[in-house]
Parts: sequence; structure tokens; C-alpha cells
Amino acid sequence: MTIDEIINFVEDLDGVLAIRPGPGDGSPEISWGDTFFYYAPDGAMPKATQPFATIVTKNYPDDERSRLDRPDTFRVNIAAGKDSFINSTGHAPREPALDDDLSVTDAVIAHPVYGSVGWLAVVNPGQRTDAAVRELLRNAHHLARSRYERRAGSTTS
Repeated sequence: MTIDEIINFVEDLDGVLAIRPGPGDGSPEISWGDTFFYYAPDGAMPKATQPFATIVTKNYPDDERSRLDRPDTFRVNIAAGKDSFINSTGHAPREPALDDDLSVTDAVIAHPVYGSVGWLAVVNPGQRTDAAVRELLRNAHHLARSRYERRAGSTTS
């Protein structure tokens, strides 16, 4: 899977807003080149919502263990939710993970920083993880849409 294939797949899901920070848009330079996916059916950047998935192309401070400084290396990060997290890792998000190699490619792993809150990650998804990544992204989108609908319903009640 390439970055563009992932972006196209997620953008084809209903109500998705893909944010791609770059020079001149007011975003922090460290985020340039990365992609952030939100459920935003109105097309407006949500003010109080985290993305349901991201693609990062470089190491961030305190998040270097995936070794994204290698050539042509990126990581897709997915707010998987507890059930998908357990199905993918064999343990609950808050349970300690094994000392996995967080730089391994084409493997679903607990996110190196946000695994304790149910995020999964895949460095350079490929043939082994293609179907799993797509399913996890669909599920993360569904969870984000459900949160949006609950919030929208609570403000109209």
C-alpha cells in the first residue's frame, strides 16, 4: 500500500475530511507531509475532535521507535477502539505490550505512543496487512461517525 492508496481509500468513505498540512497554511512545520483523517460530513475542520487515523512520514519528538527516518518509510495510525485493538494485539490497550520491534514493517502493532488508548499502527503496510489495514480504517471511520452522531444528537435534544 502506498500513501496515496491509503488516502484514496479513506477519502472514499463517507464524510471524511483529509487534512494535509503544508507550508503557508499555519500548521506546525513538523506536520508538513503528513495526513490527518477526520469524520466531518460538513467539510469543516472539527474543533474538539481528534483524527480517527493519520499517516506520518517522519519521527516526532518522543516517537522515534518506528524509525520513520529510513528512506520511503511511513506509518499509518488508526484509532482502532478496544475490540479491534484486542483482536489485533491479543491484549487490552492498557495492558503492557511485549517489547515488540516497533520498526517492523507490514505488521499491525500497538501504536508506540497511543497504544494505551486503543491506537494501532502499521509501518509501510503491504501485502500481509493490506486487508487488515482497510478493515481497521473502516472500523475507525465507523467509530468516529458514531461519536459524531451521538454528539450531534445530544446538542439537538
